[in-house]
Amino acid sequence: MVDFGLIDEWEPAPGLLTSWVASPESVARARLAPVHPAPPSHQQEQYLRLASRHAAAEFRYSGLCLVTAEIPTGDLNRDAMTRAVNAFLSRHDTFRTWFRTGADGTIERHLVPEADVEFVSVDCGRVDDPRTVRDHVQKTTPGPFDWDCFTFGTIEREDSTTVYLAVDHLHTDGFGQYLSGFDLAVLYTREIWPDAPDMLSPAASYLDYCTVERTYTEQMSLTSPGVRKWLELLRGNEGRLPSFPLDLGRRTDVYNRSAHHTVTLFDESTASDFERRCRANGAEFVGGIFAAAALTEQELIDSDYYFGMTPVSTRATAAERASVGWYVTLLPVAFPLGSTTSFDRIVTLAQHSYENGLRLAPTSFQRVVELLPADSDLDLRPGWSCPMISYVDARELLGNELFDMASCGLYANRAASEQVLIWINRLATETTLSVIYPDTPVAHRSVQQYVERLRAVFHAAAQEQGR
Repeated sequence: MVDFGLIDEWEPAPGLLTSWVASPESVARARLAPVHPAPPSHQQEQYLRLASRHAAAEFRYSGLCLVTAEIPTGDLNRDAMTRAVNAFLSRHDTFRTWFRTGADGTIERHLVPEADVEFVSVDCGRVDDPRTVRDHVQKTTPGPFDWDCFTFGTIEREDSTTVYLAVDHLHTDGFGQYLSGFDLAVLYTREIWPDAPDMLSPAASYLDYCTVERTYTEQMSLTSPGVRKWLELLRGNEGRLPSFPLDLGRRTDVYNRSAHHTVTLFDESTASDFERRCRANGAEFVGGIFAAAALTEQELIDSDYYFGMTPVSTRATAAERASVGWYVTLLPVAFPLGSTTSFDRIVTLAQHSYENGLRLAPTSFQRVVELLPADSDLDLRPGWSCPMISYVDARELLGNELFDMASCGLYANRAASEQVLIWINRLATETTLSVIYPDTPVAHRSVQQYVERLRAVFHAAAQEQGR
């Protein structure tokens, strides 16, 4: 399985800790990097403005993503790992950029020349306490306005080694985190076994992607079809973004930090039953997810309309699918429920709504918000956020059969949390459901109630198919 959670929950075994960080000379050279015309993506700009707005928080407000794996050898070649780390950073141009806010308020990208990038190993000695490692990772990985907001490390033992990558969310999404682990493994293997087959495809430029995205969205106006559809959906929801159906007890006088909960949703046999139930009604697994979410809300708050959001990858080419970056957009899934409680009927509506939402992928919601006039009747404030449900079928990822063997992990820091974010991941042997939510007593109770009800709806649908 793959472990999901917060960095606080990562429990690496004791060993010799080595980290790879930017050399002082490299950091100094990076500060001199010239402005590059490629803008941040819409997702990056919103993220950076939020990070800047909350820079005075007493904790790291921005997201830190940690990817971990175990390899069955204690004989690590550190020179080979150094070469692999630097080859990885050269392969993906997002890691050679940093941002600052210009005098006119725009966010400028700076591009560090490839020759100026140099990560070096630092011997940190033996560590016996997992908390020491967790603190080290978070303290040595800078925030999103520093170029070197990513670090690497290993914890060596006699018969195994933990490998990790810690990177600010600015440079990665969920698929990018998988790619990072895969790329590093292949690059290291190539260093120690020169005759190993080359399994890496050419990677696209993330800077080119950002440029194309902005060129397209700059042509949009309030009358553009995609913009009009977004506004229609919002007005159909009383002018508001979707909201979690239960109270979260969020305080407005302090930051709400993150809490986490992961459960097993299905074993693979039950997941297959659920998928067959969906397909019998012209839908896919993802349609079933939103049907279950809609029926859960109907039970909890007697709603007759479902409006949710889902992040999807915007990688459109083979080269982009080999590229690390933040290739994500947020899409709507909205449909009427009426009074029906029939999963078979709702799943068809949910699948149709999801497919309609995919048509809005080129219309960045961040751009839609930018276009709204100051006197808009829609309730969209700076720093807006909303709940989301993400679905990933990890069985489609190259090398997924090694996830269990490598004891892979994906962790996030306890950043600020205002919403309920749900990730449903279908793995080879099980489907898991992970939730990040505000760490308040009320939210703990509400999320537990919601997850229990959601699981019951999922299992009811799967069991009826399995009979």
